[in-house]
Amino acid sequence: MRFYILSKGDHKSDIIKGRMKQYLEGFSLEYDEKEPELVISVGGDGTFLEAFHTYQDRLEHTAFIGIHTGHLGFYADWLPDEVEKLIIEIAKKPYEIVEYPLLDIVIYPAGGKKAKQFLALNEASVKSADGTVVLDVFIKGAHFERFRGDGLCISTPSGSTAYNKALGGAIIHPSLKALQITEMASINNRVFRTVGSPLILPKHHVCELKPLHHEKNFLITIDHYTDTYSNIDTIECKVSEKNIRFARFRALPFWKRVHDSFISDER
Repeated sequence: MRFYILSKGDHKSDIIKGRMKQYLEGFSLEYDEKEPELVISVGGDGTFLEAFHTYQDRLEHTAFIGIHTGHLGFYADWLPDEVEKLIIEIAKKPYEIVEYPLLDIVIYPAGGKKAKQFLALNEASVKSADGTVVLDVFIKGAHFERFRGDGLCISTPSGSTAYNKALGGAIIHPSLKALQITEMASINNRVFRTVGSPLILPKHHVCELKPLHHEKNFLITIDHYTDTYSNIDTIECKVSEKNIRFARFRALPFWKRVHDSFISDER
C-alpha cells in the first residue's frame, strides 16, 4: 500500500510523522506523495482540511485518517499515545471505508466569463467586504427570499459541527446527503424579512445565491481558504457527487465524536 503523511509542522507532529514513516516503510509499505492510497494527517482539523484539498482530485483512490496533536480534532480520531497501535493496524489489517458527502460550489461571474469550481469538506461562507450582504436566494430555481445581513454559511453534514454550529445551525448526521444554509446576523424588521432559521436541503435541491449588486466585493471562504470576488452573477451550491473516504480501523460513531468534541470534559 502507498501512503503519505502530512504534518502540521510543529515539533510534536513532525516527530510522529518521522516515526510513522520509518515503521510503515519497515513493514514494506511505500511512501508516495503523488499517488497515495492512504493519507495520514498529523495535527488538527486544519491539517486534515489541508490534506483533503491537496488530494481532492484523488478522492476515489485515496482514503484519509487523522492523528490529533493539539486540542481534540473532530476529524482526527487517534491520539499521539496510540501511534504504535495505529501503525500495526495500518500494516496488518484492511481498513473499513466510511464516506461523507461534500459540497460543490460554482462561482459564475457576470458577463459570461469562465466559472470557478470548488469542493468543500466543511463549508462555504459568503460575506461582504463592503458592508451588508444582499443576496437573492433561489432554491430549485425558484426565488425563496432576499437576504440582508452579515452573510450566509452553506455547510456539509460533517461541517455542520464547525462554523455552522457556532452560528446556531443544526448538527446533521453525515449519512444524510444534504446541505445546510445558515444565516449570519440577518436584518429582520417591518421592511426586510428572511426566514430566520437554518435551511436543510436534500441532495436534489440546488441553492443559488445572486448578488443584488454585481459590482460589490464578496469574501468567499471555502473551508479554510478565503478570497475576494467581485462582479459575481451567481454562486451555486449543491451536494457533490463526490465523497470523502475515511479509513476506519475501529468503530467511532458520529454521535460519540460529537459528544467527545463538545460535551465530554475527558481528554
